[in-house]
Amino acid sequence: MNARWLDAELEGADITPERRSKFRQKKLLGRRRLDDLTAEDPERIADDTIRRLIDTGHITEIVAELKSGKEATAYVARGPRGSVLVKLYREIEARSFKNDAVYREGQVVLDERAARAMQGRTRKGLEMLQADWVCAEYAHLWTLWQAGLNVPEPLVGPNVKVCAETVPAVLMRLIGTEDEVAPRLSEAHLTPAEANSAWKQSVQGLADMLRLGYAHGDYSTYNLLWWENTVIIIDFPQLTTRQNPNFSELLRRDAQSLATSFRKHGVQTDGDATLREVQRLARGKGPEPRIVLP
Repeated sequence: MNARWLDAELEGADITPERRSKFRQKKLLGRRRLDDLTAEDPERIADDTIRRLIDTGHITEIVAELKSGKEATAYVARGPRGSVLVKLYREIEARSFKNDAVYREGQVVLDERAARAMQGRTRKGLEMLQADWVCAEYAHLWTLWQAGLNVPEPLVGPNVKVCAETVPAVLMRLIGTEDEVAPRLSEAHLTPAEANSAWKQSVQGLADMLRLGYAHGDYSTYNLLWWENTVIIIDFPQLTTRQNPNFSELLRRDAQSLATSFRKHGVQTDGDATLREVQRLARGKGPEPRIVLP
């Protein structure tokens, strides 16, 4: 890679948060108003990201807001391949969850200036963290999708450069339909038989990720969808690997969160028993990998 490219990318990287406002005045992008994301004429859409996604052919229009969370807002959109979920991240400084260090430990950033910028959360460092957060979610989605796990199909990538073109948005296939979007398990009304099936699928999903060397980092019924009697795992930016020294604790926390959140559905167990079952299942055979055509 040409060193001049990196020099340009890191220009102003050492500008600290205290001096950032003097370096560049900018309004932080938090939750976007739906009116700013839609217009009869795409050229009149106020939001730069959505206008760019339309110009590049990834989507044709935003239909509705689906759900707003701490880090991002999910929108239902239409695209050339059907219904799309657009997960639009807030800027890091405008997000309620800003400290992602526990999930990033063990990652290696080869360029020292880039590492300093990201660790110091300078202006350029925050931009790099935002891009890294989005590209990491794409990468995890592709890995899990190709491995055969029940996750939303990523609609951009897997080439990193192509994924970076959609920052700060992540595009994936919508689970459900525009008229009936798949509910989260935390909101679904299940019969005892459905709850038992959903529990087994959820434990198996955590085991399948462990077999691949991953801990989800936020695994509960709030990040699991229920559609056509199938559990779909979502939200992967904080997914972490065994290189992270916090891996065992994050896995244990996932098991505890899953057990706790399923009590609403009448499943009575604890985190330790769940963890043992996850570890047992992880030693077994995984799902059939998907064949992804070029």
